[in-house]
Amino acid sequence: MTWLFASTLVLAQATTWTTGRPPECGDPGGRAGNVWERAKSPELRRYCDLVASASSKLAGTAAMAEAALASAHEADQVLPGHAAPLVLEGRALASLGRLEDALKALTDARARDAAALDDPLALVAWARVLARTGHTDAAAEAYRALLPRASAMSATERASASVEAGLVAMARSAGGLDEAVAALREGLREAQDETQAVAVTALALALDRRGDADESRALLVERGKGDPRTVLTSTRAGELLAVAPAEGSALAALALESSDRGGARDAWEKYLAAAGTSPWAAHARAHLAALGGNHGPARRIR
Repeated sequence: MTWLFASTLVLAQATTWTTGRPPECGDPGGRAGNVWERAKSPELRRYCDLVASASSKLAGTAAMAEAALASAHEADQVLPGHAAPLVLEGRALASLGRLEDALKALTDARARDAAALDDPLALVAWARVLARTGHTDAAAEAYRALLPRASAMSATERASASVEAGLVAMARSAGGLDEAVAALREGLREAQDETQAVAVTALALALDRRGDADESRALLVERGKGDPRTVLTSTRAGELLAVAPAEGSALAALALESSDRGGARDAWEKYLAAAGTSPWAAHARAHLAALGGNHGPARRIR
């Protein structure tokens, strides 16, 4: 990820933000760091301290996100014009659930520097904010850019990003199914606990929608355990499904068909009521029709 240097106090060249420090703060021990030391700029030193503080706090709790937001604001006041404080502000606001404010901050950061959101942690925040504010096409593009860079993230974050990418790709159009299946397979490979359960049901749904009903059923038989509603209403599942809220009902509906036909019908109907102009409305109605009345076995759906 490259940032253009915006200060005459540092090297006028591009570099990569790999240590939580933007290039204007230099690489500790490196040439840029020496330039920074020679410059003896108290404003730059203060700015870099605030940026580093905000970055470290974003790995903590919501209370720390508030503190990160304050540090990012102060950094922008101390040395205006750089993108890094706005990126950190956007990430903090997203952590606090202030999605529209986060969207504005991240958009403004990109206006200051077109590469401002190339760092994986910034990019995943950007993708999530876009998805959660209804900018589905842009979110799909952001996730598409993120996944090849996700190796720099933890296994937990990689799994989450892959599952979210699959949900967004699947929800937006039938043309995204192959992309969704690939992302969900990758997410399932690394996922654990509730994330794994969401990945299983999401992949089964994507396969079913793609016409691979036998593989979908086999996956649910092999790896779908317990009442899916228990997992899908967990806090962790809620975080994942926030990028495609209506999909939660479809996941539950498909997973319930073999064990609770009435529950499956209710979930498909809930999906249809919430999904609006979903490209998968006809698919949901076909499942409802195949489930038949309130008694007797469900018909097999292909």
